Amino acid sequence: MPRTLPRISRRRALQGAAAGLVVFGLLLWWLVPFGEDRPGGRIVFSTGGRGGVYEDYGNLLQRAAADDLPDLDIDLRTSKGSKENVERVAAGRADFTIAAADAVEQYKLSGRPGADRLRGCARLYDDYVHLVVAAGSGIDKASDLKGKRVVVGPEGSGVRIIADRVLEAAGLDPDKDIEPFEVASQEGDDLLEKGDVDAFFWSGGLTTPFVKELSERTGIRLVPLGDVVGALHARGGPSDYYRASVMPADAYPAAQHGPVETIAVANLLVTTDRTDDSLTEWLTRVVIDHRDGIGSSVHAAQVVDLRTALYTDPLALHDGARRYYRSVKP
Repeated sequence: MPRTLPRISRRRALQGAAAGLVVFGLLLWWLVPFGEDRPGGRIVFSTGGRGGVYEDYGNLLQRAAADDLPDLDIDLRTSKGSKENVERVAAGRADFTIAAADAVEQYKLSGRPGADRLRGCARLYDDYVHLVVAAGSGIDKASDLKGKRVVVGPEGSGVRIIADRVLEAAGLDPDKDIEPFEVASQEGDDLLEKGDVDAFFWSGGLTTPFVKELSERTGIRLVPLGDVVGALHARGGPSDYYRASVMPADAYPAAQHGPVETIAVANLLVTTDRTDDSLTEWLTRVVIDHRDGIGSSVHAAQVVDLRTALYTDPLALHDGARRYYRSVKP
């Protein structure tokens, strides 16, 4: 004969089940905003140069979004880097992008079309400025580049912006005091290996795959840049967004005998005030929720921090991104 629970036990069981449903409902509400469908459609995401960290990040973000936003089609577009990325988003030719804070500030100060509509979604990770030379080179500081053949990046790239400013801070004229090679840094590594150039600039997250691969193929060094930080800050404007930093010794073990002083600048996830609040909230959620998965391949992404991600200076935070941060605030 089946046993029946005492009335008090049945009541406790029902209370427990009800409590469980409440907890489940709250968890579901936190993960999926109540009453709101997941956005779909198609957006354009401007990434960066072939083989660079921006492109890798875009590919991984696209895959992560496919899980959380199955009805959203993300069209990835390569670019020359931060400068072109900001121009595309401001002009409405892309919906989202990654750009360095100095390039964003430069665009704003120039008063270019759409500058006032730019908005930030998240502070992602820092780019570190690399000045790469052959291991046996006599170049020990940026000012030693005078008269040298230097890959500075193509016109319009974020690398070019930073390379020109570093050279000027070192007392050099980028057009007269060096022989500039206006090619992508990813091509500069091959030129350096062949001895066709003396150095190349790169600005990217740690660790950048093509630099690491070059260091393992041939002897290279990373030139310290800490001595130009003061001169950069004295210039003001976009240069205020550079900060003194250090590449840890394990960033490129084959090329370093210890930490290397350099310059870093924050990268931002950028959109405009034209972008739908719900879409922006969800894409910001994907970035934060999938930090570890993206960071397993793009190591720089591991440092994305919920506590600092909402600080998107020099851009105001997008209303949709703000809604996300409020929803996860402890």
